[in-house]
Amino acid sequence: MDESTIVVTSADGIELQVYRWAPEGQPRAVVQVQHGLGEHAGRYRRFAEALTGAGYLVYAPDGRGSGRTARGAYGKWGPNSWPGWVDDVARLTARIRADHPGLPLALFAHSMGSFATQQFLVEQAVAEDPMQVDSVVLSGTTDVGGLVPMLDSPEPADLSAFNAGFEHRTGFEWLSRDPAEVDKYVADEGCGFESEPFRGIPTLLPATDPQRLAAIRPDLPILLVSGDADPLAGGGAAVEVVGQRYRDAGLRDVTVRLYAGARHELLNETNRDEVTADILAFLDRTVGS
Repeated sequence: MDESTIVVTSADGIELQVYRWAPEGQPRAVVQVQHGLGEHAGRYRRFAEALTGAGYLVYAPDGRGSGRTARGAYGKWGPNSWPGWVDDVARLTARIRADHPGLPLALFAHSMGSFATQQFLVEQAVAEDPMQVDSVVLSGTTDVGGLVPMLDSPEPADLSAFNAGFEHRTGFEWLSRDPAEVDKYVADEGCGFESEPFRGIPTLLPATDPQRLAAIRPDLPILLVSGDADPLAGGGAAVEVVGQRYRDAGLRDVTVRLYAGARHELLNETNRDEVTADILAFLDRTVGS
């Protein structure tokens, strides 16, 4: 796997540092990876090794306020705050399309990245944007309608409440059953940081609007993957709500895959090989041919 970095400039002037992981030979498709809150794209290197090993070209940005993009100012979202998160997804998509016009493009998005992607899909569809992606994987996602009031708060985002009901060795046991992976997260200064409040988070609500969702093209394949012990999943019910919402909007290829006992970070879970294989099978079917 060949690793390099490109820079994509956001609408409010933030220089997003984007990993580019390339396979040997001609790639069969591109996978855009969007990470979640309180982490960074470097944590997806193992996933990228599996993707590039299967012939996929991977782009993964350190989002605003995260990783190398933050330059030490973790959790500072910039002038455009939450709408900027969403627009950053679109800007990288446009860059990938410009650099690789002949390749199919899949979007893998985890947790907060998956919420931004839910909004991105609606905004791109309504705009009839030709830069729309060809397939989508939402990981660690949930029904965003219930999250907006919590995130639209004057207080900093606090993830500690998600650990209620789990052991409290580090306070981040909700992420994975694998203690080694939890310890890596805790030891990483680019993870688990306190962030400033989001501004503009109510712009996420149209992602729950049936009329807006109906504008998404019906042949867009979507895979939703979640652990049924993920506190965001509500035992899986909240993920099923999202999947059914897309089906009700007319999308014909929507799959929900729940993993028994798994927690929030499926790619760092004890059954991560199974999860990765399922995602690769979906990509092979939808963009890899």
